[in-house]
Amino acid sequence: MSISFEVNESDILDDLKIINPSIYSEKRGKIWTSYHSEFLSSLLPNNLSFKHDKFSQSKKNVLRGIHGDKKSWKIVSCIQGSIMQVVVDMRKSSRTYLKWQSFELGDSCQSSIIIPPGMGNAFFVKSDIATYHYKLAYNGDYIDAEDQFTVAWNDARLDIKWPNMAPILSERDKGL
Repeated sequence: MSISFEVNESDILDDLKIINPSIYSEKRGKIWTSYHSEFLSSLLPNNLSFKHDKFSQSKKNVLRGIHGDKKSWKIVSCIQGSIMQVVVDMRKSSRTYLKWQSFELGDSCQSSIIIPPGMGNAFFVKSDIATYHYKLAYNGDYIDAEDQFTVAWNDARLDIKWPNMAPILSERDKGL
């Protein structure tokens, strides 16, 4: 089994990349590599590397986001369950400003998405439970919730077609 990835550029959002790993399937199940530093770090700007990973486990109908910042690169994936991943271009200088793209990630799709700084990240849990993984790259200190931007999940300018219009939200996301 070799480690390889197919990287595709989004046809909707500038600078967004979709990573599809090679998957080896046999009678016991499947195996794949989600990250290889030599290959995937080459997709980042010079002198930037991934610093830490985070996991989030959520219940059905939970919607997390739309959150982001102006300095962090993220690789996101769903390692268990099923989610609707949404990425929104919030870069005012971008020709794809306020455009969004969704992806089905999880048990049936092991793809990862590389999200550049300035884009909003959100996901909606479709299965009973889902475990979300993100790997972060940035210069300096980590930007946590108080320093991030937040956009309303139901912002009329975006008109995102969520699977449920009454999701379970955090206080942060309810307050928008």
